[in-house]
Amino acid sequence: MAARCRGRAHRRRAHRRIVPREEKVTSYYGRPVLKEPVWKVPDVPAYLYLGGMAGASSTMALLADLTGRRRLARAGRLAAAVGATTSVGFLVHDLGRPMRFLAMLRVLKPTSPLSVGSWILAPFSGLAGAAAASELTGLLPLPGRAAGAVAGVIAPAMTTYTAVLLSDTAVPGWHEGYRELPFVFAGSAVSSAGAVGMVVAPTESRPARRMAVAGAVLELAASRRMESRLGLAAEAYRTGRAGRVLRTARAATAVGAGLALVAGRSRAAALAAGGCLTLGAIATRFGVFEAGRETARDPRYVVEPQRERVGEAGSSVRGQQH
Repeated sequence: MAARCRGRAHRRRAHRRIVPREEKVTSYYGRPVLKEPVWKVPDVPAYLYLGGMAGASSTMALLADLTGRRRLARAGRLAAAVGATTSVGFLVHDLGRPMRFLAMLRVLKPTSPLSVGSWILAPFSGLAGAAAASELTGLLPLPGRAAGAVAGVIAPAMTTYTAVLLSDTAVPGWHEGYRELPFVFAGSAVSSAGAVGMVVAPTESRPARRMAVAGAVLELAASRRMESRLGLAAEAYRTGRAGRVLRTARAATAVGAGLALVAGRSRAAALAAGGCLTLGAIATRFGVFEAGRETARDPRYVVEPQRERVGEAGSSVRGQQH
């Protein structure tokens, strides 16, 4: 018995020598440390894009209505209604059954981003739909404008709550970017709403062009800041499929913003700018989504930062003792 115990101890010591700490981090039997999100593609990236575009379009409609730009207000209301309704459709399809979405509305939990987000999405969609219906039919114009105004007030939360929802998970690629990700999504939403305004209401597109440029600048600056602060998880944003998609997103957003600056009353330039900005916004959502999934699949993104934090904590304790 003693000989067998010594033999097992010898094999364990040999195994520790064969697999040094400096080699690539692996987990138990090579399995991921975190369970990869089960959200589907294209349902969730489309849900992220459409919800943000709808929220920013509602704000654009409210401001256009207050300044007397009727065509731009109409374009914003219709885009908000279509975007919000389609966003709910993609979400329900990802959940599998409509009752699962309704179940999230049973109780409002202020500490749960998923619960709060559901209670933002549901009333916003109803209000945006009512405003668009009044706009199309001409019926009940005052209640319709009131619904659009309330939707415009809710809109900032609509554009950013999905970023908070992602950041609240344990996925390193999303959680570590909790400070900047809402600004990335907000800028992307504003630029995509501006793209809608330029394309649909070209005669009143000046405010939409300003929105598009401001949103693009915010998105690009926040994305750069986020990647510089992510640490190891930034690698997932720069390599592989997510890296290629995000490089495409940045290029399309920058080109779209440049075209929006010089578009003026040029219909062709406005269409090109709107197309580039829309492509950039969609690619941003898909790239962020894919980068997060990659950091959940590879245990290195979980284990190495933990080792660094443990090492820093140990160094701090030793420094205090001395």
